[in-house]
Amino acid sequence: MKKAQYDQAISDFNKVLELNPNSAEAYYNRGVAYDEKGQYDLAISDYNKALEINPRYADAYVIQGVAYDEKGQYDQAISDFNKALEINPRYALAYYNRGVAYEEKGQYDLAISDYNKALEINPRFTDAYYNRGVTYYYKREYEKSWKDVKKAQSLGYQIDPEFLDRLRKLSGRQN
Repeated sequence: MKKAQYDQAISDFNKVLELNPNSAEAYYNRGVAYDEKGQYDLAISDYNKALEINPRYADAYVIQGVAYDEKGQYDQAISDFNKALEINPRYALAYYNRGVAYEEKGQYDLAISDYNKALEINPRFTDAYYNRGVTYYYKREYEKSWKDVKKAQSLGYQIDPEFLDRLRKLSGRQN
């Protein structure tokens, strides 16, 4: 979507909210549009409103956590992912995103644990294989990294060529 389309979506959701100010979905969706424009504070404000209306809206906790993650507020992001998992303990995307936040904090074992949980729930979750592979790379566990990268590739994930080059050099492998 282009910026003008997000602006139009925001305008449309403003109209929905004028008619129905208790629409958690409208706040959520307007928040997504703000999020896509990089306006994380406005997005978070809308996600909070959606959660005030519907405190069991697991998707809103996850997307709000992603916005906090984008702002570098990893502890707040993790808190939101935890809340989503309290609501839905089988929410692979919440485990995945919490893993991303842990990875960004340098807490690699916790990240791997969350990627593992996401993959237990959804064995075809290519992003989780890739990110777990990157995390193994950070831990210098190159064989495990290769295994996950190859699995992600086999499921159709496009691996960053620069990452593959670094992995080849450090592991001494070609593929």
